[in-house]
Amino acid sequence: MRPLSDDELMLVLDKLKKFVGNQLGHLLDRPDAPHVFRLHKERVYYISEEILKRSIHIPRKSLVSAGTLFGKFTHSKKFRLHITCLDFLAKLSPSKVWVKSTGEQSFVYGNHIVKAHLRRVTDETPVNGGVVVLSEIGEIPIGFGTAAKTVGDIRNAGPEAIVVYHQADTGEYLRDEAELF
Repeated sequence: MRPLSDDELMLVLDKLKKFVGNQLGHLLDRPDAPHVFRLHKERVYYISEEILKRSIHIPRKSLVSAGTLFGKFTHSKKFRLHITCLDFLAKLSPSKVWVKSTGEQSFVYGNHIVKAHLRRVTDETPVNGGVVVLSEIGEIPIGFGTAAKTVGDIRNAGPEAIVVYHQADTGEYLRDEAELF
C-alpha cells in the first residue's frame, strides 16, 4: 500500500466533497483515531493509522486489502466510489433522498429513481450533487447517486421524470457475484 499522489488525492477528495460537502474534515480528522487514504492495486482504502502500521509487515503481494474500500481508479484515471463507503457517506451527507418501498426494489436492481418512487428529499439538494438514498422504512441507506433536478424542479416534474441518477446500490455485490458464475 502506498500513499496517494497529490493528483490522486485531489480526485478522491473532489468526489467525496460532492457527497459530504463541508463534512469532509470529519472523515480525515476523526477524534477516535486518525485515518488516511492508501492505494493498493488501483483501489483506494480508508484505513486507520494503527491498522496501517500493522499492515506494513505483510508483503505487498500477499496483501489483499486493509481498511474500507472507498473506490477505485478506472483505466482513464477517473475515481469511482464503491458501495462499501456507503456507511460513511450516509453519516456525513447533507443531501438525502427517501424512496417508497416500490422504488427501493427498482433502485436496488440498478435503475434510476423517478418522481413516482420518491417519498421526500432534503432541502437545498443541488443539481448534479451527490445524494444518499435511504429506504422509507427504517431509514436504511441502500445506495447513492446524483441529483438530476433541484427540489423546485422535482415538484413541477411529471411522475416518470428521473430525479436521481443511480451510481451504486446494495444489490451490486450480488449482481457482480452472479456474473462470475
